[in-house]
Amino acid sequence: MLHFIWADAALAGVFGLLVGSFLNVVIHRLPLMLERQWKAECADMLGQTPTEEAPPLTLSTPRSRCPHCGHPIRWYENVPVLSYLVLRGRCSACKAGISARYPMVELLTAALFVLCIVTRGLGPAGLAWCGFAAALVALTFIDWDTTLLPDDITLPLVWAGLMASALGLTGVSLNHALWGAVGGYLSLWLVYWAFKLATGKEGMGYGDFKLFAALGAWFGWTALVPMILMSSVIGAAVGILMKFNGGLREGGYVPFGPFLAGAGFTAMVFGPQAILQAVGL
Repeated sequence: MLHFIWADAALAGVFGLLVGSFLNVVIHRLPLMLERQWKAECADMLGQTPTEEAPPLTLSTPRSRCPHCGHPIRWYENVPVLSYLVLRGRCSACKAGISARYPMVELLTAALFVLCIVTRGLGPAGLAWCGFAAALVALTFIDWDTTLLPDDITLPLVWAGLMASALGLTGVSLNHALWGAVGGYLSLWLVYWAFKLATGKEGMGYGDFKLFAALGAWFGWTALVPMILMSSVIGAAVGILMKFNGGLREGGYVPFGPFLAGAGFTAMVFGPQAILQAVGL
């Protein structure tokens, strides 16, 4: 039996590395694709004609290149983690440094996939939670980089949580999942409008509502309080630390999505109630 568990874990780890490599592409390209789409929509609404046709940009095209010298990355230079180590973190052509975040995302995704498969089995439930983890990884880094939580990921994550609940893959009843999604969205929507009416400023984006709705769909409405408590406390602590270190961005804000995702990861690993127990509630 132990042999099969290790075999499943190894398979999940390899699959997680491959998915993590793909997530690096999503994290980098999806915001650029959305920016192009928004510019095209604005130009169309204003009746403007683009001055020049931009080269196609999708998750599969063009081929990945070094951002410094344009060197096309060959398949053997794109093997998750291993290629980074062999190349010693540098482009094979121009020797410019490659961000350590690429292997970090790959290793993080692999670790999460192993955890999901070991705890939930190599079946529909384990695969569903692997998808949940992959979505949160992508959203975490996209939001940290751009303050965007794309609908292309958050909305499918909401529906996936509801469908997984209906299929009995999450251990949460469909009724609890449905009200978790409703409660997650409305709670942050109310906070947003209360803050805006009181200060005239926007304290968060609509993507945060949708992400919290997705967490509610996956964990149920009873998990909303511990998750928002954890994400708010840690987010505030990180924000204060960044303020003292001069690390805040222009406008003095910290994206909230990564902390919501962190609460989601914690709930996935330890269960939502463990968060309350950790803070003595």
